[in-house]
Amino acid sequence: MKIVWERDCTTVRDVYEVLLEKRKVAYTTVMTMMKILEQKKYLKKMQVDRAYVYRPAQPKGKVIGAMVREFVNRVFNGSAEPLLVHLVEEHNLSSEDLEEIAQLRRTK
Repeated sequence: MKIVWERDCTTVRDVYEVLLEKRKVAYTTVMTMMKILEQKKYLKKMQVDRAYVYRPAQPKGKVIGAMVREFVNRVFNGSAEPLLVHLVEEHNLSSEDLEEIAQLRRTK
């Protein structure tokens, strides 16, 4: 998704080539993931010549929110608390980070 958001419209080949610069990945894996993202309504595709061009179907914030909710539901049975505990314990959040989180919670 990050690559699609950066480029606004892209092909599977484009995404594959960008990912290949960072790590070894199969073209078919990229194609499968993009199909899944399309099925979940995160991407839209249209055919241009012989290739499909993908675009974001929803704003970045909305997609990230949906993905995080899905992750919390699947991994933590819908409770965000274990995720937050993990982040605090494993990622050395500073007291400033924690205060910012608390402030966000108070304003919502």
